[in-house]
Amino acid sequence: MFTASSFAPPRAGLFLFNDRSGYNSKSFRRSIPCGSFIIGVAGYIGGSVAARLIAQGHEVHGLTRSPETAQKLKAQDIGPVLGNNTDIEILHRGAKQADVVINAADVENNYPVATILAALRGTGKRFIQTSGSSVVGDKSAGEYSHKVYHEDTPLYALPEKVVRTAIHRQVLAAAHDGVHSIVICPPLIYGKGTGLNPDSVQIPKMIQQAQKHGVVRYVGKGEHVWSHVHIDDVVDAYLLALEKSPAGSFYYLENGESNFQAITESIGKLLGMKNGGWTIDEGHRRMGAASGMVCVGQQ
Repeated sequence: MFTASSFAPPRAGLFLFNDRSGYNSKSFRRSIPCGSFIIGVAGYIGGSVAARLIAQGHEVHGLTRSPETAQKLKAQDIGPVLGNNTDIEILHRGAKQADVVINAADVENNYPVATILAALRGTGKRFIQTSGSSVVGDKSAGEYSHKVYHEDTPLYALPEKVVRTAIHRQVLAAAHDGVHSIVICPPLIYGKGTGLNPDSVQIPKMIQQAQKHGVVRYVGKGEHVWSHVHIDDVVDAYLLALEKSPAGSFYYLENGESNFQAITESIGKLLGMKNGGWTIDEGHRRMGAASGMVCVGQQ
């Protein structure tokens, strides 16, 4: 998977992780500003990024709605900020006080993004907006697709993802308004996270579905291909972006790809189960709207 240049950002690039050679903890400690404010700090991506930043000696604060979660964050040396992503004063103050802001939650909600960008205008501070490679998903309906997105491919997002791509453009345009803005689009993420929530939203849910029905299911033929990346490599990418990326950078992340038949076969071996397909109609009946996204191609 490659970058899609239709966003026309000042800079674009690809993080392709086949090894860990790009990681340099001393460089990260030296180059990344010390104070970070993370929206989604209790989540899979945000929590894992926070854990790495703390391990490197950085100060991290994070937004949380729950006093119970706040106590858990304190136990991980994260400064909890009680509020939600519609609290304009809290978001504005958190962004103003931080050197780095990372949004890793509710990525199709423009309200917190607009608030953060307004707070950071003219400061030159770094802001990472998390997105996802579903913006280049196609309507393959479980069939193999030869289409691969690269830097010269115009991007026409599915209707379900139009809001997300509009937010991309807003974030990238802020680079011309004194914000060191970056957009990162991971694909399917696997591996145990190191924050409060160690599980991704994809593979664990497929395992739960299999345990419920006794069969590991894919939708359609299961020949559709998704790019994938390990959570540790995602964290590396965020820290590399904070250290080295020019303002207005846009990145996809990936270190491999697989079709859903192969993924369900691997889960089946783990659980001692067979794999099998649902028709599109059956997948929709069983999974609702989510079935539409697990049978699209993203590569």
